[in-house]
Amino acid sequence: MTGAATRRAVLGAAAGAGVWWAAGGSPAGAAGGRRLPFLFDMVHANPGEPMTVSRYNDPATLASYDYNGQVINEFRPPHTAITFETVDERIFPAGSAGRAWVEDNARRVREHIGRAHAAGVGSYFFTDIIVLPKRLVELYGEDVLDDKGRISLHRPKTVEIHRLMLREVFARFPGIDGLVVRTGETYLQNVPFHTGNNPITEGQASHELLINLLREEVCVRAGKRLFYRTWATGSDKFREDPTYYRAVTDRIEPHERLLFSIKHTASDFWRTIPFNRTLGVGRHRQIVEVECAREYEAKGACPDYVGDGVINGFEEYGTGAGPRGLADLAANPLLAGVWTWSRGGGWRGPYIANELWCDLNMWVLAHWARDTGRGEAGAFAAYARRIGLRGDAVRRFRRLALLSAAGTLRGHYSARTPVPNLTWTRDQYLGGSDKDLAGHFKALVRGGLVEDALAEKGQAARMWREIVALSDGLPVRDRDDRAYVRVSARYGLCLYSVIHHGWQVMLRGFAGERGRVMAQHLRAYDAAWEEWRWLARRQADCASLYQPLGFGKKGADGVYGADPEHGMGPSVEGYRRLLAR
Repeated sequence: MTGAATRRAVLGAAAGAGVWWAAGGSPAGAAGGRRLPFLFDMVHANPGEPMTVSRYNDPATLASYDYNGQVINEFRPPHTAITFETVDERIFPAGSAGRAWVEDNARRVREHIGRAHAAGVGSYFFTDIIVLPKRLVELYGEDVLDDKGRISLHRPKTVEIHRLMLREVFARFPGIDGLVVRTGETYLQNVPFHTGNNPITEGQASHELLINLLREEVCVRAGKRLFYRTWATGSDKFREDPTYYRAVTDRIEPHERLLFSIKHTASDFWRTIPFNRTLGVGRHRQIVEVECAREYEAKGACPDYVGDGVINGFEEYGTGAGPRGLADLAANPLLAGVWTWSRGGGWRGPYIANELWCDLNMWVLAHWARDTGRGEAGAFAAYARRIGLRGDAVRRFRRLALLSAAGTLRGHYSARTPVPNLTWTRDQYLGGSDKDLAGHFKALVRGGLVEDALAEKGQAARMWREIVALSDGLPVRDRDDRAYVRVSARYGLCLYSVIHHGWQVMLRGFAGERGRVMAQHLRAYDAAWEEWRWLARRQADCASLYQPLGFGKKGADGVYGADPEHGMGPSVEGYRRLLAR
């Protein structure tokens, strides 16, 4: 029986009828498995905040999971730990505050390399380009800036500076095993003496120039590995369009140390976004990026199993032609590895005290990458045994995990009427009908789909009630993990109950309803919030709570946070006042 055939089942009455979900997965021990050569992990710290505390910061932990690479990401790339003396001694003169900061950063880089190598793990540094010293730009602005004030790779001096910069990096830190280069976004919150911008100012020509420069300096001259991320923002389609991807990469001469790093989704790490069609095509080897604690789905504060969807294809992908998950690419020689983001992505919270759900996603993906023949279900069963489950407890744990995927789809996104603004909730924020959901609500009202959309949110809440029931009594070996299964399941129920009742109030109010049903859901909304706050007060391992505010305001520290004027809270309160009148 194929993996797709074994993954169809009908949920019980508690979750609502007619829902497709993954009940099995690919058969364990399937023939033809591969051991992918690269298995990396990264803890993605929040920009501008203290470094994330995680067991996955320890490369010894990664080695015990059979990882062979650690991507070190503190948004202080290694070229912010050099003095640029080969460019100009005036940039960070001895005795200056900038020089002291650079030297302290260099100490941290050396410590990261030493810890990784002591554990037998490669050290790969997350590198934003372009990031250059502010003083350098002051000294050489006429030679590096374009007519819009951007540092431009299309200026010969900028290219020269980057060559010298990379040579100085590898001369000072010869133990670095490679770089993971990001373009499209440039985070400067953690580098007070540097400035920068997106180097892709002229589309395809910028990518080609930069990749060839990096290939020559990193792979050929220094003998290090380069992982060039295709992540891009705005109108740059490098991340998702196979024609554009081929137009750029086919012009780059392959090299054994040059690989491209691609998210498994055709955009950010959202559900309802198609599997990335640039995977498995072209002339170059690729590694696949997978976020294990998604910033759009509570960051591990509640169950959120993505291993099945990433490997076998998410429910919403259907059965169309083309790859739906990594299992469909397992035999493709271009697939060279998996890069998990065990923690992080996004901004702010929720902040978690237990990494169980991150660990489940990470373990399954890692063990599948080390033996693709075992299938997702085989890797999941191995994890269940690892945490002490046997017999029927394994079945219950799997149902809980897979229900979390189905409940997240229906609670945050939609399996019926896709939500166009997928960031209506992200990080610790809940958007509302006053801004983030206004366009979607207008379309639902116009299309006569109000009751259908609200029924789906109710269905999600029922799924989370079943998840709570499944969590009770699961005999997980570790006492703290056993408690967290129950607490996090209840956290998920509270979150998706708030969403269910919040949508009932907002969407009915948006549609012009004023009456008993809306008032009932307003009371239920208040009760769900009170239960959520009670959970946080009573359970020390409960993650920090969401805020009923929109996302998007940038603070003075450069960190994005709440929009206090918009969100679910202000929207619901507006309808509360209308009802009171």
